[in-house]
Amino acid sequence: MGGEALLFLFAAIVSALLLFIMVYFIIMFSDLECDYINPIDLCTKLNQFVLPNYIAHAVLTVLFLITGKWLTLLFNLPLLGYNIKRYLDNKHMFDATEIFRTLPYDKKESFIKLVFFFVSFFLYLYGMVMAILHNKSLYA
Repeated sequence: MGGEALLFLFAAIVSALLLFIMVYFIIMFSDLECDYINPIDLCTKLNQFVLPNYIAHAVLTVLFLITGKWLTLLFNLPLLGYNIKRYLDNKHMFDATEIFRTLPYDKKESFIKLVFFFVSFFLYLYGMVMAILHNKSLYA
């Protein structure tokens, strides 16, 4: 398997992990709405995933930049820019005192990221398959 296929395989695995994190976020927000979890526990559980989520996506985007995958890079840049803006504005962590006020926005953001990572996962799988097929045709 060539380097391009390994890149897309790695990207698909990371995208799947980020997809599962977004599902976890949505489940936790639903639990908060139904009073199954208190705001302090929710924020404690979710905040441990925020920075790893941002870092994983940033690493993927940088890998696409380094390897010259321009369309995939352009696909990832808006979310990277959004994450950087949230981090620089210090709005990336969840606050237990504000969570009920920001809950509708946080849920919407999680759903949008869920769709993004879902589409990304299949885009990266497609890229991996195409890289493998292209690599096989060179040796046939």
